[in-house]
Amino acid sequence: MTLLETLTPVAATGAFGAAWLLIAIPLAVSGILLVVGRVGDSWGHLLGTVSPIAAFVIALVEFVQMLGAPAADRAVSVPLYTWIEAGGRSVRISLLVDPLSILFALLVTGVGSLIFIYSIGYMADDPKRRRFFAFLNFFLGAMLTLVLADNYIMLFIGWEGVGLASYLLIGFWQDRNSAALAAKKAFLTNKVGDLGLLCASFAMFALFGSVSFADVNAGAPGLSHGWATALGLLLLLAACGKSAQVPLQVWLLDAMEGPTPVSALIHAATMVTAGVYLVVRSQAIFTLSDEAALAVAIVGLCSIFAGAWIGCAKDDIKKVLAGSTMSQIGYMMLAAGLGPAGVAFAIFHLLTHGMFKANMFLGAGAVMHGMDDDTDMRHFGALAKGMPWVFGTFAMGYLAIIGCPFFAGYYSKDHIINAAFGKGQLFGWLAVAGAAITAFYMTRLMMMTFFGPSRHLPGVHPHRPGPVMVLPLVVLAIGSVVGGLVLNGWIQGWLSDAVGAEVEPVHVVETGAIAWVTLAVVVCGVVLGVVLYRRPIAQRTPVSRNFFVNAGRNELYADSFNEAVFMRPGQRLCGGLELTDRYVVDGAVTGSAAAAKGASGVLRLLENGYVRSYGALMTFGAVIIGVVMILGRLA
Repeated sequence: MTLLETLTPVAATGAFGAAWLLIAIPLAVSGILLVVGRVGDSWGHLLGTVSPIAAFVIALVEFVQMLGAPAADRAVSVPLYTWIEAGGRSVRISLLVDPLSILFALLVTGVGSLIFIYSIGYMADDPKRRRFFAFLNFFLGAMLTLVLADNYIMLFIGWEGVGLASYLLIGFWQDRNSAALAAKKAFLTNKVGDLGLLCASFAMFALFGSVSFADVNAGAPGLSHGWATALGLLLLLAACGKSAQVPLQVWLLDAMEGPTPVSALIHAATMVTAGVYLVVRSQAIFTLSDEAALAVAIVGLCSIFAGAWIGCAKDDIKKVLAGSTMSQIGYMMLAAGLGPAGVAFAIFHLLTHGMFKANMFLGAGAVMHGMDDDTDMRHFGALAKGMPWVFGTFAMGYLAIIGCPFFAGYYSKDHIINAAFGKGQLFGWLAVAGAAITAFYMTRLMMMTFFGPSRHLPGVHPHRPGPVMVLPLVVLAIGSVVGGLVLNGWIQGWLSDAVGAEVEPVHVVETGAIAWVTLAVVVCGVVLGVVLYRRPIAQRTPVSRNFFVNAGRNELYADSFNEAVFMRPGQRLCGGLELTDRYVVDGAVTGSAAAAKGASGVLRLLENGYVRSYGALMTFGAVIIGVVMILGRLA
């Protein structure tokens, strides 16, 4: 089955008829928590946590039912209502539960449930905890709307909902100016990408008369090469915004201003995965344009190294993890740009990344929680003894992300590297180099945080998190270990009919030359990290003589570039428009008003109220008329 011959949706039966509850439950709970007021402060977090668990149970039941269905019946349509109908065209609000969307639903609700449970302990002392859980539920409902939509317009509604939720959660501690600015930055940067999705949706409606995935897939073969490339590039622009890929990555590290559970939710289960989902769901478009697919792969490669570069230079533990997210999402985009050979591996890595990255972000939150909210790794050290559960679970995520054999990332990332060599030697070796750098900066994080002598600030006494925070870490650590082995091989067949993924044999242990080279460079990265950071880290000055270090600390000067190229010229343009508005537009309005006022002043002189003046004017007018008539006769 090719990318253009994907599954035809069938009518919903059994548990699939309740698919709408996946979206309705978190949105309803969000509304309840927002309107109940302070009366819900004592129980709001509990109701907020029950919501994702209930949604996960529904998704799990539907997944089991789908497993027992024939492959041809695994795409299920759940119609809700007709939203727009005009001129023989219509847009329906319907859900699509298929092998791709059900995996995302399980990821969002499963990992989301663990993050919600963790948040009970993490936000225990926050006076606005009820509102926090309301926003988390809204985030969850918006993401489920995005991945369960059966058309691009409904996907766009969820897309915008995710953007709003991220704005509310990144800026949750809005009393901090940095948090408020970070929320605004994330929101506005994503608007650039949103414009790409909106334009692509309008173009699809004009070209196909519909925006449903089924109709777009069916009509795609009739597209001209130019239109296929244009649609692919517009969709890529949208994906770059949501998934923080070059060049729209500037919001991601600032988003760390939000509470740590928000960072885990954004980076592991929701927002940044949306762009990868969009590209994979739209493979029918990208397979028609080699240029658009190549652009996806190039963006992925650039993001791999941009994120890794930042991860090597930052000392803030959350920002190092944020850089690693950008880099790992880059691997997924690279795989999605490889077409049928890599699209299943993109989703494979997305799922394993969801487990080990949520594990590490929540682990970083536990470290912060025990270090009086300090995020500077230069102030850590020796935490392996002080926080053994956090260290043990975090280590599982570390081994998974660097690609240690038999851990989750070993399977998913190595498959992407192998597929990249199929695209060309350059793509393959760059992907291998990215794996080496990943091993280095993640080892750096481990050494600075958990090993070496204690470098704690005066008055800081690390304390261990409570059971409600440790339990999610343990579950995610188990997923970081066995998740890849469970999904390896199976996921290709599962997604083959839904997105046209190629099914090639994979092994529990890869023994090819590429696998051994990849493992060797990973070991080199680990060794280099240990050698360079086994000793105490000296206090560093904000400015280094090393350009590469400075660039990484300043996030590759992306903010400076945007300020110089877009913000300052934009300010000058707005200043010019203000002058035009003030002196041309307003001048025309006020000038015409002044002219009318002046004319009325002159005419007012003729209306003085004296009868003699009116008589004189009448006489003068009669004389003028008489003279004109006489002259006319004479002529």
